[in-house]
Formats: sequence, C-alpha cells, structure tokens
Amino acid sequence: MTHLARATRRLSRLLITLTLVALTLGCVAYLAPGLFGYDRYVITGGSMSGTFEKGSVVFEEEVPVADLKVGDVITYLPPADSGVGTLVTHRIISIRPDRTGTLVFRTQGDANPDPDPWKFSLTGQSQPVVRHAVPHVGSALIALADPEIRRMVIGLPAAVIALLALRDLIRVLQTQHRERAKHRLTPA
Repeated sequence: MTHLARATRRLSRLLITLTLVALTLGCVAYLAPGLFGYDRYVITGGSMSGTFEKGSVVFEEEVPVADLKVGDVITYLPPADSGVGTLVTHRIISIRPDRTGTLVFRTQGDANPDPDPWKFSLTGQSQPVVRHAVPHVGSALIALADPEIRRMVIGLPAAVIALLALRDLIRVLQTQHRERAKHRLTPA
C-alpha cells in the first residue's frame, strides 16, 4: 500500500473520529441541562436581538409564578386570540393584579419598539425563566427545520455509505473472480 493511501486513510479516520466526538459533545451539552432542571429553547426570531440573537439556545429554570418579576425573560404561549401560535421568549415589562387578584402580565421583545399587543395570565403554578444562553448553537436546529436541508443532511451521508459499501462489494467480487480464474488456470 502506498504512503499516500495510508496517509489518506489515517486522515479520514481522524476526521470521522473528530466529527463523532464533536457530535457527541454537542448532544451531551444540549441534553445535560435537562438533568439539572433546565428547559431548552431555540430562539427562532429577532425580537430579542441585542440580548439573544436568532439561533441562540436559552436554558430556563422553572420558578413559581408568584416569584416572577419585571425584567425576567420568559418563554410562553401567547393567548389564543393573539393570533400567535408559537412560543414567544420576551421580557416581562409589567405585572399587575386584575379585579380578581389574578396576575396579569405584559411582555415586550428587547428589539421591538412597542410592547406585545396582548395581556395574559399564567395558568400554571410555575413558569420557565431564562437563566443562561448560548449563542449560535441552535442555528443548526433551525436549519434542520427546513425539509430540503434535512434531506441533504441525512441523504449525503447515506449516499456516501452506500457508495463505500458498493466499492467494497465490487472489490470482494473482483477478488473472488481473480481467485476463480487463478484456480481454473492452475493445472491439477
């Protein structure tokens, strides 16, 4: 085997190992906070730019609703009549009790010029509050939400594996063919 072939094989093994280590560390870093009671969310919009950029992963800790304060950043589902059907991560700008004593919240994205047009109450006993954020890590997850990118991420490695398996199969068949031909040519 030539020196170049050995070096290429070593380099490819090293690249595969480094990729697997990076993927494993990424998975552990993403999953481990859940073991410590943190929820994870990917920031998919720009309403919190300046604080959390699109693609950041925020880690949130559950706190009692009664402990929430103005300035906390929470992730919640806006009221049904708001027209927003996805989770929103915004800063609490006011908390006031209504006539019945129920706390009514008002939020605003840090990059938005105006408060959110809705007021809401939280129905649960606790609410996730952002405690930590890691920029850019969620960008890959946002990209994977695109079906074409997802097909490419799954399809390309599958195609490479299939081609390598086909190459190995052809090598085995060629070796078997040479062995049979050698036995036919050998006098008995």
